[in-house]
Formats: sequence, C-alpha cells, structure tokens
Amino acid sequence: MSDDSAQFPPLDPVKTGIKGCCPRCGHGKLFNGLLGLQPRCASCGLDYSFADSGDGPAVFVILIVGFIIIGMVLWLQVNYSPPIWVHILIFGPLTIILSLLTLRWFKGILIAMQYRHNAREGRLSD
Repeated sequence: MSDDSAQFPPLDPVKTGIKGCCPRCGHGKLFNGLLGLQPRCASCGLDYSFADSGDGPAVFVILIVGFIIIGMVLWLQVNYSPPIWVHILIFGPLTIILSLLTLRWFKGILIAMQYRHNAREGRLSD
C-alpha cells in the first residue's frame, strides 16, 4: 500500500466495504454477484488475489444477526405469545435477508481492512 499512497489517498475501509467498492480507488466494484469477488478492479486495475476474508465475516454475522433475531423473538413471545408458525413466518425470511446483507458488508469491510493494513498470509521467515 505504501506505493499506492502517492496516487490513491487512503480510504475508509468501513465505507468502501459497505458500498462494495475497490479498497484502493473507491470506484471499481469489489463483488461479482452477491458474494463472489471480481478478479480485479475495472477502474484502477488492483488485483484482488490478495483478498481472503476466510470465515471472519460469517462469525460476525452469526453473532450480530443471531443476537438481533433472538432478541426480537423473545420480545414478541413475551409480549404477544403468538403460535410458533408466526415466528417461522416472520423470522425465517428476516434471518436470511439480514444474514446475506450483512455478510456482504462484513466481507467487503474485512477485505478493505486487509488492503489498508497490508495484511498477508502468516509466515515463519521471509
């Protein structure tokens, strides 16, 4: 990233990750489809082969979306006591939508942070 700082000013990883933009220039698309990565940025030519978010985004999504959904389920059950099919009808699709949306955001944020901090695969020696 040090060579890129002269041409491309540092961008906020959270903003570029949520928008799904290139972590270097902020203009090109990061994703190809819902969660697949483009091979490279169409605007600045950055090769996305360095990007490996692993299971990090999924862990964040499970914890955050799970907390939100379970809180809403408990609130609804305590206040209104609806039958189980109401919970399934409301919270099944809501869980899927929230999970897919936030998974894309967290994946973009983690890839942008990898680029910003020049994160590489762990090595024992250079």
